[in-house]
Amino acid sequence: MKYLKYIYKVCLLSVLIVISGCEKDEYEFGEIVNPSNLTISAEIVGQDADNPYGDGSGEVHFNASADNAITYKYIYNGSESMTPNGTKSYSFGVTGVHTYTVTVLAIGTAGVTSSATIDVEVLALYNPPADLITMLTADGTRTWRIKAETAGHFGVGPADETSPIWWAAAPYDKDGKGAYDDTWEFNVDGTFTHITNGTGYGQAGALDADFGVGGQTPNGDNEYENYPLENYSGNWTLSAPGGQETLSFSNLGYHGFYVGGDHSYQILSRSDNEMTMKTVGSDGNGWFVIFIAD
Repeated sequence: MKYLKYIYKVCLLSVLIVISGCEKDEYEFGEIVNPSNLTISAEIVGQDADNPYGDGSGEVHFNASADNAITYKYIYNGSESMTPNGTKSYSFGVTGVHTYTVTVLAIGTAGVTSSATIDVEVLALYNPPADLITMLTADGTRTWRIKAETAGHFGVGPADETSPIWWAAAPYDKDGKGAYDDTWEFNVDGTFTHITNGTGYGQAGALDADFGVGGQTPNGDNEYENYPLENYSGNWTLSAPGGQETLSFSNLGYHGFYVGGDHSYQILSRSDNEMTMKTVGSDGNGWFVIFIAD
């Protein structure tokens, strides 16, 4: 019995020590201060006294700064992009002089935000080559799909690379994940329809941020494999900032694996029936895809 009493005292002492230790582990954000004095500047490439709307490339470099800001979020045309240093570039591709509105959120401790908006009036002179229009639309309507049967149909690498040097998918590597049954119909009038067959595939954080929480549990790579997503339509535009052919989707159009970002896709290579594209996601990485005419 004395032995049992000794065991009881030892256990009680252990419990008290654990409780005491837990009470000391207190975590606080510290003082929560809203970001203030948010300012946004815009540099229109090629702008001068003779070219008030820029050099026709449609490219604009933005810079945002605020007191007590941890990071920044840019919002344009329904898409969002995070940038810790407050800088962001957009290539506006609608031919002619047009006004574009960009909103910036300065994000502080515990997610508190301040916002500001800037309007820029920009000239775009790009006229896409006829063979690019024909390739994309067959001068009417053309349907494309992910070339799942070939290596590298999905991939990821640094934003400034032209190939997926970090990882490239093996053939049918993502089978069953809401991507391979997707098709894209591009129309010569500048509209497109993404046929999702009811589900999409992409990064959980980006999908939650842009489409809303999908009611699913992410996989081990923080992806939604079959995110509920109905068919949708929008507009596409072509531009060539710095000479790089670029396909841009309005709203939330994407290339089969959703990564957020500005929904602009550099056409890295193309033939009559195939094209390799890259976009920079909201995570700052370059995400690659191979499309083939269906």
